[in-house]
Amino acid sequence: MARRAQRAFDEGDLARAERLFTAVLRTDPQNFDALHGLGLTNYRRGRLDAALALIQTALQADLDRADGFSDLGVVFLALKQFERALKSFDAGLRIAPDDVALLNRRGVALLELGRPHDALACFDRVLVAAPDHFEALGNRGNALLKLNRAVEALASYDRALALAPDNAPLLANRAAVLRRLDRPHEAMMSARSALAGRPDFAQAKFVEAVARLTLGDFSGWRGYEARWSVGFLAGCRREFAAPLWLGAQDLDGKTILLYAEQGFGDTLQFVRYAPLVAARGARVILEVQPQLERLLAATPGVAAVIGQGETLPAFDFQCPLLSLPLALGTELSTVPASIPYVAPLRDDVAPWRARLPAGKPLVGLAWSGERSHDNDLNRSLRLETLAPLFRLTDVTFVSLQHEVREVDAGVLRNHPAVIAVGETFRDFADTAAAVARLDAVIAADTAVAHLAGAMGKPLLLLLPFGADFRWLRDRTDSPWYPTAKLYRQPSFGDWASVIAALRLDLLRADFLPRAEKMSA
Repeated sequence: MARRAQRAFDEGDLARAERLFTAVLRTDPQNFDALHGLGLTNYRRGRLDAALALIQTALQADLDRADGFSDLGVVFLALKQFERALKSFDAGLRIAPDDVALLNRRGVALLELGRPHDALACFDRVLVAAPDHFEALGNRGNALLKLNRAVEALASYDRALALAPDNAPLLANRAAVLRRLDRPHEAMMSARSALAGRPDFAQAKFVEAVARLTLGDFSGWRGYEARWSVGFLAGCRREFAAPLWLGAQDLDGKTILLYAEQGFGDTLQFVRYAPLVAARGARVILEVQPQLERLLAATPGVAAVIGQGETLPAFDFQCPLLSLPLALGTELSTVPASIPYVAPLRDDVAPWRARLPAGKPLVGLAWSGERSHDNDLNRSLRLETLAPLFRLTDVTFVSLQHEVREVDAGVLRNHPAVIAVGETFRDFADTAAAVARLDAVIAADTAVAHLAGAMGKPLLLLLPFGADFRWLRDRTDSPWYPTAKLYRQPSFGDWASVIAALRLDLLRADFLPRAEKMSA
């Protein structure tokens, strides 16, 4: 009967397999194969808790089964219990040290735990033993992309696709890495190939949308709605009783909730749409991150600003902020860019007049963002990279960096030319008050950049190669922020040329609003 159960499982007849495995267990409750098989059957049917309990019981009956530990780890991966998954794979490898399936799965767990170097070592071990291991080749590409080794990641994906040319997830991953390599046309082709086989594949829809937006094709906002089924945002989707508003329904006399969905910079960029929604006759409730609540409390057209986690009032419709370009039919030529649309609190500004010195132009610095950002290795700089600017003696630099990384802390202390104030900020209202006193802001692609742009301050934006879609391509200006000048890396990691170009601009007598000729 156990063999018939296994055959049913292998043929995909899960209902019959469940009945047969259960029948075996009635007469032999400690039968490893039946417990294990029934656990896998439950896993296939999405019953993760039952699968976990059954496979754990199977291992109590026989602790020498590497396949049991391997499948136990797979269930833990599905439950997003990545540390426990890793322990399970390690237990299996103690029994079968050269098992390539276990090594590959161990690499996946390490990747989920934010350990891409260790994950890459696992995938490489697999490929030494099995050079055509399809899953390891794809996973190796994922690890290399996390390590900012995009060219190598592309090669790994291509090796895997040589084995399975129509694999939709691989094609979508390839599209993502092509966009990172600033090849959006190729990215769109790869994403479309994925969609040819799986028309509803959200990851491919999302990557194609981002490629379109990068090229200035704002029809991409429609495909951008697929973000809710992709990556970390899949776990952030909000469910409301009120319907989603994407521009079709009349808002006159209705209450609508507009809510932040991603990072601080995203909120600052897209809150510009709140007054436009209010102009359609809606009563607008705005929910934002607590760190932005005080700054955005006076947003024009907004009836109430509420911090995330606070109780929401009743509303008729709802819309996440990054769906508003779609809802309002934004085209590249119609980006709403009336600035400033964010202003500091008046009482917060006054102390900065005394705190920051007069005379020389004051230029803010924000060189790194949140480490959790999926492109942080590219977008964030080290403070030492900006050192050539500090030799400009006719300008005063002000650090707006709220969180100073350990690698930058000593550099900041040893550069008396930089006044450090950012670590004292309580929220973005404090940041805005300091920015109001400045003549310009130099920033990586972080929330401070969006804040400066929204306030109408001259923004000198430092962008990595293959920059985020919102900055488009091959432009030194931004339709979103008229006071921004964009400095782009010509290749991965080349900040030196970016800083050199910025330094030359800062040396120009007419470059900053209050600047005089600076000495080198």
